[in-house]
Amino acid sequence: MTVDRRLRAVLTALTAVVLVLVYVPLALVMVNSFNVSRTFVWPPPGLTLHWWKVAFHSEGARHALLVSIEVALLATAVALVLGTLAGLGLRRTRFFGRHAVSLLIILPIALPGIVTGIALNNAFRTMLGIDLGFFTIVVAHATFCIVTVFNNVQARLQRAGPSLEQASADLGAGPFTTFRLVTFPMLRSALLAGALLAFGLSFDEIVVTTFTAGPQVQTLPIWIFQNLFRPNQAPVVNVVAATLVLLSAVPIYLAQRLSGDVVRSTASP
Repeated sequence: MTVDRRLRAVLTALTAVVLVLVYVPLALVMVNSFNVSRTFVWPPPGLTLHWWKVAFHSEGARHALLVSIEVALLATAVALVLGTLAGLGLRRTRFFGRHAVSLLIILPIALPGIVTGIALNNAFRTMLGIDLGFFTIVVAHATFCIVTVFNNVQARLQRAGPSLEQASADLGAGPFTTFRLVTFPMLRSALLAGALLAFGLSFDEIVVTTFTAGPQVQTLPIWIFQNLFRPNQAPVVNVVAATLVLLSAVPIYLAQRLSGDVVRSTASP
């Protein structure tokens, strides 16, 4: 066996191990959400939809779900505006410190969540004197959601180049007309993909949320964590966790498809 084949075999084996470690626990959560046993006997003695009905009628879970959706929508809206403006500004202009600004925009998603959470907690409570709550969660989520939109805008502009915008300017169109008729249609699919990724990131985020939520606001991941070790709530937690996995997977899958479509359309002659 050649070195290349051995390396390929090792990489294939490692990939298989990682996939098993990631997806088998998720599969167990899905199966246990239908398990008739409260103690999750394996294999399940039977399957039932009872826990799904209980979870559907759980006031705490439904309220936490609505809060997570509201936070994700608002954080995504903020990220779309600021990420697009930052992407356009840094790609189309040249100034001293441009790379440093780009690094600062990307940094929140590169740092460990606990570091970002502690930093934002100190900033809100000590520096700004703002009580932790719904508003601080939205701001905290927007700080790392901006990165997904920013990266998508930067990549799309780099592939497209400035020629279409320059042609629009040569034909007499102003900056706003050029953006409306040329730049925005060119960025539309990239913005949609970035928004879907931002929504998915915000919807299931827990580490930063823990440090910025305060005692009065519960998102769905926080509700799951707080009810995880309560014996009577364990089956319901499995149902809510399974729902969270499914709801998070949908925008990420759609964003991946859109990103692939953008790459193919750009590469085609």
